[in-house]
Amino acid sequence: MAETQNQPSWTSRALGWIHRELGLASIASAPSDTGFLFASRFVRMFAYGSSTLILALYFSALGHSDTRIGLFMTLTLLGEVFTSFPLTLCADALGRRRMLMLGGVMMAGAGLVFAETGNYWLLLTAAILGVISPSGNEIGPFRAVEEATLSQLVPPETRTDIFAWYIVAGTTATACGSLACGWFVQYLTSHLGWDTIRAYRVVFLAYACLGIVKFCIALCLSDKCEVIRSVQVAEPEEDEAEPLLNDTRGSSEIARGEQRRQAKDTKSPFVKMSKHTILVLLKLLPLFAVDSFSSGLVPFSLITYYIERKFHPPQGLLGSIMSVTWFFSAFSNIFASAIAKRIGLVKTMVFTHLPSAIFLLLFPLPSQLAGAMILLTLRSSLASMDQAPRSAFLAAVVLPEERTSVVGIVNMSQTLGRSAGPFVTGLLAAGGKFWIAFVVAGALKATYDLSLLAMFMNTRMSREEERDE
Repeated sequence: MAETQNQPSWTSRALGWIHRELGLASIASAPSDTGFLFASRFVRMFAYGSSTLILALYFSALGHSDTRIGLFMTLTLLGEVFTSFPLTLCADALGRRRMLMLGGVMMAGAGLVFAETGNYWLLLTAAILGVISPSGNEIGPFRAVEEATLSQLVPPETRTDIFAWYIVAGTTATACGSLACGWFVQYLTSHLGWDTIRAYRVVFLAYACLGIVKFCIALCLSDKCEVIRSVQVAEPEEDEAEPLLNDTRGSSEIARGEQRRQAKDTKSPFVKMSKHTILVLLKLLPLFAVDSFSSGLVPFSLITYYIERKFHPPQGLLGSIMSVTWFFSAFSNIFASAIAKRIGLVKTMVFTHLPSAIFLLLFPLPSQLAGAMILLTLRSSLASMDQAPRSAFLAAVVLPEERTSVVGIVNMSQTLGRSAGPFVTGLLAAGGKFWIAFVVAGALKATYDLSLLAMFMNTRMSREEERDE
């Protein structure tokens, strides 16, 4: 009887299971710096969600053609490679907190320029040197820095949980930003009688203010976020082991040499990568480039532009529609970690992403707004479920001191892949063939998924990951 009374109820067991499976236990045990990094991403993605909803519409209101709108997004992404990639490679040497603070300053600067001028080339310069996302996704070196920091702060067994909630924070913030922006612009134009350009510029002014908030959050991070370099000393041959162990002088010289080498590496702004990491990147980068090119064909801002042109919904409804898709995306990401624990990281990446590619391919078919929204919501529910497993996969197959640079290189290849897409879509839209972009993007994404599965399904994790399993 006493044993029965001491046993937890089915409700307690169910809540405990949910707590573990959804990664809530990992979040609760994470250090305080994790919360600041989540807050930094939330503020940044809220700003991206608000600005991306109106970006193409803003340029259209200024009188720019579809071709010039697509060219702007392409040049923005190309410029972002040449400004952000060097920052990513030297982020660890310059300081991760400093890099995140710089991100806040760049956001504020870009927002102020967009709020003050309509000149095409000044806006392009601000988008390149500052931080303006054409797609609603990450841009700049900041996600690479944050993911490398999270990988360092938490143990391998909880990384997938942490990355899943990191993605959830971002997608939820994007949804909130889109929702707030849509209804705010509609209020300014419908109730206060403002013209659309003036209303859009107020949004960019708010974007600049959020950059300042992001700067303040970065100030709260501790020294634990900075890179910790691992010391790797080559193991002696079996017949050399005993003399080395007995030779105290030789061991001291080796230790001093290793300390000098490590100090030299710490001062270097760039990280030398191992052969294993280079081989992994040579396989991954072409695949990520294909996936990113397809994403570049249909970025978030051009999807909203396509819906506005085809169905002509009011701004508030458009913002609500797009925010709903992001909310579904955020909700589905909660389960990415639980799925990955059962079927593995690579299979989770593929089996969730492949159906979303099919929904994207079918998106132009409906002639009514409701049908298009169903397909877009289904696509959004699955499209980002691969992000947390992908981040955990990259963290597991490279050395800790290589993570920031590896994520930066991956982001660069993805940005290069995305950069050509908007210009191609702009040409298609100008020729009345906007729908072709969605069909091509869906087909390319499906090809990427199947290729990824074939090449990486049996990939082993790093020694660090294996040791902690």
